[in-house]
Amino acid sequence: MTPTNEEDCRKTTVLVVDDDLAVRESLKFSLELEGFQVRVYGNGQDLLNDSDIPEDGCLVIDQVMPGMSGLEIVDALRRRGDLNPAILMASHPNQMVRDGAVTRGIAVVEKPFFGHALLDAIYDAIGAHP
Repeated sequence: MTPTNEEDCRKTTVLVVDDDLAVRESLKFSLELEGFQVRVYGNGQDLLNDSDIPEDGCLVIDQVMPGMSGLEIVDALRRRGDLNPAILMASHPNQMVRDGAVTRGIAVVEKPFFGHALLDAIYDAIGAHP
């Protein structure tokens, strides 16, 4: 579903996957202030175990985590037929990570975030801006 207006895009559920509790909670707080519904997961397996992933969500996934990388999580979701847009969060991503994201159609947002970089990437991913 592509949101057509600000109200519709605010109904998008953002699925945040990061092994850092402080990052998860701060993103949850700030994205909820923007009007999004937010679910947080401590790792990729927790997300993959969720049997109720919305079809009109947006994935925001950290690249470097124990167990599975962000790109591996997206690959696992795609194999299951999940086509939610994805944004990869990465600190100093190397060319291999950037190339992997590009081939998968995933935006990369570098940490630490500056300004509205993540929020802009989410709006770009869901095809709407307020």
